[in-house]
Amino acid sequence: MKIERMLTIIVMLLNRNRVTANELAEKFEVSVRTIYRDIETINLAGIPIISHSGNNGGFSIYESYKLNHQVLTLNNLSSLLSVLKDINSTVDDIELESTIEKLQNIVPENKVDHLKLHMEQIIIDLHPYGDTPDQKTLVKTIRKAITETELLTIDYRNYDNIVSKRQVEPMSLVFKNYTWYLFAYCLLKEDFRIFRVSRISDFHLDNQSFKRREKSYHEITALLNEQTTMTTIVLKVSPKMKSRVEDVFNKEDIEVLETGELLVTATFPDKEWLFSLIFSFGEHIEILAPKEMRQTMASKLKLMAEKYH
Repeated sequence: MKIERMLTIIVMLLNRNRVTANELAEKFEVSVRTIYRDIETINLAGIPIISHSGNNGGFSIYESYKLNHQVLTLNNLSSLLSVLKDINSTVDDIELESTIEKLQNIVPENKVDHLKLHMEQIIIDLHPYGDTPDQKTLVKTIRKAITETELLTIDYRNYDNIVSKRQVEPMSLVFKNYTWYLFAYCLLKEDFRIFRVSRISDFHLDNQSFKRREKSYHEITALLNEQTTMTTIVLKVSPKMKSRVEDVFNKEDIEVLETGELLVTATFPDKEWLFSLIFSFGEHIEILAPKEMRQTMASKLKLMAEKYH
């Protein structure tokens, strides 16, 4: 598109000393005459571009204008590229790949090594757990359904291992705690739902469009949080697990006892996964309160012990 091409030309000129018409024509796969028309349009928009003749000719922006209107520093660019590359590693998006390539192309040749060095100083690893080619295909399909507002049918396995077929209106893909989730309106339940992508076993687009609903992911999750029952638990943990405790719980929730043991008082959603968290500490943890949760844990441990008799 003409506007996108001209914006890219402006960014290139802001970040490089001089660019030739032939170089721009080759990059955008247009004629040199088209590039000259673009330059004229940019000039008319109030951005002063100088045309240089001769062997070292080309286009540049007045230095005083460049200093006052620089849109991206090299450090800005490297930070942006780092984030975009890591996001793209999880979704393999063609448009993102194109954006990354365009941003890389505006870096002056004598600054490429500096850019690489800066990008290696902070690394953001966004790869989700259990990331597989099948999951990437599913994520791509969901993104297509969201973009084109197309109904999606999925086979979904819930926490209790019950599989059901759902036809959904996909609203958003959510990447949280290294896991992909689909926020959608479920036609079966006639309500908004959040589906863990790794629990979707089969899926297909229905070639049927829908009108996007007004509710957003943040509005629905805020409502769900208001309706969620919270439980305050008190745990006693062995000092051997101090590092793990500090990884999982907030510092203000942890008290170090005279024995060196850790007393943790924290509030969590009243859900089954909380027991999984406690089990992960093995024999190094004890539930002190609430009493009902302590009794439930005792029953679970008894059933587990019976399996090893």
